[in-house]
Amino acid sequence: MGRFALGIEYDGTAYHGWQQSEARVPSVQGAVEAALSSVADAAVSVTCAGRTDAGVHALCQVVHFDAPSERSARAWLLGTTARLPPDIAARWCVPVDEGFSARFSAVARHYRYRLLNRQTRPGFDHAHLSWELRPLDAARMHAAAQALVGEHDFSAFRSSQCEATHAVRDLQSIAVTRAGDEVVVTVRANAFLHHMVRNLVGSLVEVGKGERPSEWIAGLLAGRDRRKAGMTAPARGLVFLGPLYPVGCNLPAEVSLDERPCPEHGSAEHGSAKPAGPA
Repeated sequence: MGRFALGIEYDGTAYHGWQQSEARVPSVQGAVEAALSSVADAAVSVTCAGRTDAGVHALCQVVHFDAPSERSARAWLLGTTARLPPDIAARWCVPVDEGFSARFSAVARHYRYRLLNRQTRPGFDHAHLSWELRPLDAARMHAAAQALVGEHDFSAFRSSQCEATHAVRDLQSIAVTRAGDEVVVTVRANAFLHHMVRNLVGSLVEVGKGERPSEWIAGLLAGRDRRKAGMTAPARGLVFLGPLYPVGCNLPAEVSLDERPCPEHGSAEHGSAKPAGPA
């Protein structure tokens, strides 16, 4: 019946992360698979580009699924969205080659972390903003973060629950900017370790508050010791902006990156880029 890629956005506040678990707690994956299965009138399972943790949101998560029933892309899109809860929606649905994998065909993934920096906590948008009352120097944070760019062992920013076989990742870009009372961290890499983004942010906040020198971040990276790094930043400030694929995968522009051909499922070239857990 063919393979389809589906773009999904969600507010992760009410869910125990993306992944469905045996505990049967609410998950985004469970809601998406239930909606697709209802449209198909048969069981449908999905594979995602990158798992998100409890309370983490996504602007454009990408999944693929093999259709057990004959339906058009439009029917999958509209029918699935109609059956999803209000805090999850499908953005688009396109047919893809059978070799496409939402997970293994992705060549990059990017996240955004928003942090309100003022004396009082957020009221409006509180589920999507972290909070720090002490003044932060965003320019200092940005300068310190540049030591992280490149291919490195990110053990210092890896959760103890991380299941990845190694901690080497290619961090392609990281930026810290300020807009009024809001400090925003955006980061892109080939893949992320469990809690990697939140651990990076937690350490950068210590630099921004003036509690650590700028060169501390480079030292943490070189030392590879998670115990010496900063606290894990709260989940609510984190948004998975989405994965990025070569244009040869024939996906919408918002998740397309360059002119390379689309790597197939299980490609050795991209096997090391598979996501190891929620960032």
